[in-house]
Amino acid sequence: MISNIRLALAGLLLAISATATAQMPAVVDGQALPSLAPLVERASPAVVNIRVSQTVAQRNPFGDDPFWRFFGGPNVPGGASEAVSAGSGVIVDALRGYILTNHHVVANADEIQITLMDGATHDAEIIGSDPATDIALIKVEAEGLVEMPIGDSEIVRVGDFVLAIGNPFGLSHTVTSGIVSALGRAGFNRNGYEDFIQTDASINPGNSGGALVNMNGELVGINSMIVSRTGGNVGIGFAVPTEIASSIMNQILDFGEVRRGLLGVTIQGIDAEAAEALNASVDQGALITEIVPGSAAEKSGLRIDDIIVAVDGNKIDDASNLRNAIGLMGSGEDVNITYIRDGKTRNTTAILQQQQTARSAGADIHPGLQGARFATFTTSSGAEGGIEVTDVEDGSPAAQRGIRAGDVITAVNRRAVRNLQQLSELARANRILFLLVKRGDRSLMLQIR
Repeated sequence: MISNIRLALAGLLLAISATATAQMPAVVDGQALPSLAPLVERASPAVVNIRVSQTVAQRNPFGDDPFWRFFGGPNVPGGASEAVSAGSGVIVDALRGYILTNHHVVANADEIQITLMDGATHDAEIIGSDPATDIALIKVEAEGLVEMPIGDSEIVRVGDFVLAIGNPFGLSHTVTSGIVSALGRAGFNRNGYEDFIQTDASINPGNSGGALVNMNGELVGINSMIVSRTGGNVGIGFAVPTEIASSIMNQILDFGEVRRGLLGVTIQGIDAEAAEALNASVDQGALITEIVPGSAAEKSGLRIDDIIVAVDGNKIDDASNLRNAIGLMGSGEDVNITYIRDGKTRNTTAILQQQQTARSAGADIHPGLQGARFATFTTSSGAEGGIEVTDVEDGSPAAQRGIRAGDVITAVNRRAVRNLQQLSELARANRILFLLVKRGDRSLMLQIR
């Protein structure tokens, strides 16, 4: 009897639960159920869809055929086509039309067009871009724009609720929700500077450059990448914190470029085994193995064998931590450095210098460029004007293909290039390169295989 009563009560409770779930009343005991709709309505107009078009050279299918090479010469043209891609962006200054997005969204773009939430479209131009942090700043000339306030990513905590707003798979102004899963993620690009916010808010292709928004409707990150075996969302997405994005934007606006800080040291990580061998009092940090003469490090009093354990109060666990901490700061900034010397903790202040233009060996870019060295060519006005060949080894593959020291590469496969990053990206995507080279007062095209 009792068991029958229990079964009846259980059935009644299940029925009530099912009914409640199906109806989901808007008000319970006079209180409205929580909704993110007001927040979404405020934030969404500041997010834009970005359409990028670029000219892509097509390889001639007969280019390697001896018959065609005999009649067409070694440089058989392959034609070109337009490639279109999509991404997202966030309006951060409505009056001046400034929009933050990812570098990889707009890199090598011939044309950029943004679409607002109301469907209006506008042409945009790149103001500046930084591949090392994957942040770019673009600008539109338009009235009535809505900006998103920039929040403080430094106070974001694991477990905070966040929204991701963007253009996944071309579906405009899609909103997903989740939490901050982790902070300080790095290690995805050894040449980059990373301090990602990890989130489980759904991020998919097309979300790149979109907004990661806190519950105050403030921008705390620029959605940048995902980890996935399928290419779709699996709950592991990453956003560049606004602390980094704002710093890059301000440098671009102040100087027209990113002036990355330089301490002037060569370092290596410290672990327990190394600490024992050095009789060091700590088993984490960055050991200074070389100091550049005249550098910020030398001027601050740092020495070889010092172990840096903190920068501006933030703990340094290894060499990678120090590289990121310094590289994400601008030149001219004062930084407080905590280090260990002779078992004692000391502090000093260094004024960071500016990183010089990177140089690259041709073998690291393309096999056919082996034996040459390159650097970004800077015009008299300080702008990037192509890639300069600084040196070529006699008899090397590069020399055999006609490359000479002093050449300035201005285009690759009919696409303009202004720096080493753009050259490397095109070289990775194409087996055959057609280099437009300026040599003295004349221009010529060289084929690189």
